[in-house]
Amino acid sequence: MDMAIMGGGNLGGFSMIRRHFPWFKSKRTDLATSGLLEGFTDFHCHLLPGVDDGVRTMEESLAVLAEYEKSGIREVWLTPHIMEDIPNATEKLKERFAELQQEYTGNITLHLAAEYMLDSLFSERFEQNDLLAIGTSGNGLLVETSYYNPPMDFYDILEKIRKKGFHPVLAHPERYRYMDMKDYQKLKSMGVKFQMNLFSLAGSYGEETLRKCCMLLAEGMYDLGGTDTHNLAMFRRFVAEKKLSKEECKGLITLKK
Repeated sequence: MDMAIMGGGNLGGFSMIRRHFPWFKSKRTDLATSGLLEGFTDFHCHLLPGVDDGVRTMEESLAVLAEYEKSGIREVWLTPHIMEDIPNATEKLKERFAELQQEYTGNITLHLAAEYMLDSLFSERFEQNDLLAIGTSGNGLLVETSYYNPPMDFYDILEKIRKKGFHPVLAHPERYRYMDMKDYQKLKSMGVKFQMNLFSLAGSYGEETLRKCCMLLAEGMYDLGGTDTHNLAMFRRFVAEKKLSKEECKGLITLKK
């Protein structure tokens, strides 16, 4: 799958990081001035206005994208929710995306995909081939489950996705309370890609999510990154307040485009 993403462990370790990022000698790094988001691709965000629990207005979408530009983000995949509780129609999302493209005049490349809850609505859309894929090859599907329990046929669904020619991309695996390392290892053995939420590194979802995120980063199990931004204040707070350790910096660099 052409995600234009480098996997963990490909970058020559700390010596390369020190050469390209002089600030790395400090113990903790300010994300706002680090340059770590320069050239970054956000594979998960809720910036399509007024379609889910994310950004509500066109004005706020444009404001978030302006902040992205300041941070150096250069490519964004908009991934609105599609689930039983938020049954967004594909064509309506495409129409709203076209409106955003018309309004936005900046230098970030925008793409439309979706974040699919693995529920009965997904099964229906999947059978109808009514899907918004992620990735430049057009064969990735960003999927999620409940944070507390997987669907009963979780692995069967993932296998069906693969047999249909798609690559399942699991959104924020660090946030699922029912998962541990053996679950992650099984999913990776099935060819499932992992998408990390940058806000997990900030501790935005609690200590347990932060612990799992650091563990998965250390093991090089993430394939791509996303912010999961839902509003302007959320992104500004993350960029302004987050201090990254050397290990977190190393992991984040592996997720850069």
